[in-house]
Amino acid sequence: MKKDALLENLNNLCKPVVDELGYELYYVEFVKENNEYYLRIYIDKPEGISLADCEKVSRRISDILDEKDPITDPYYLEVSSPGLNRQLFTEEHYKRFVGSEVFVKFTKNVDGKKNVKGILEEVTDDTLVIAENSEKFTVPKDKIKSVNIEGEI
Repeated sequence: MKKDALLENLNNLCKPVVDELGYELYYVEFVKENNEYYLRIYIDKPEGISLADCEKVSRRISDILDEKDPITDPYYLEVSSPGLNRQLFTEEHYKRFVGSEVFVKFTKNVDGKKNVKGILEEVTDDTLVIAENSEKFTVPKDKIKSVNIEGEI
């Protein structure tokens, strides 16, 4: 199964369970690190996530994954909070955190910079606008390696 199709399938399997338990499914990723596969499920709720929350979701998700068996390779299941310095993955994440301080890493230099830190001011279809000190910096989305929240949310 192609990775995009696998992730869509995993999202479809996990979201109803996470919703039923009263959490938000923040993001799902399936990655290979040091020759091991990891299925990481990030959950969130307004008052924050505890270890008990992660355990509860992990048990339920594990049961469903055992039953449906969507992943053919051996893997480790990890359920966690996205954290204070959470990465922003989706358009919805960008829009939710407009007004927050972010740290943006680029895939290639943009205007001689490798990264920019400032306030996320605007999200368009193709760009993010970051206020860095007194300057506004427009970042093409296709040049973004990662975007993380800075400080507390």
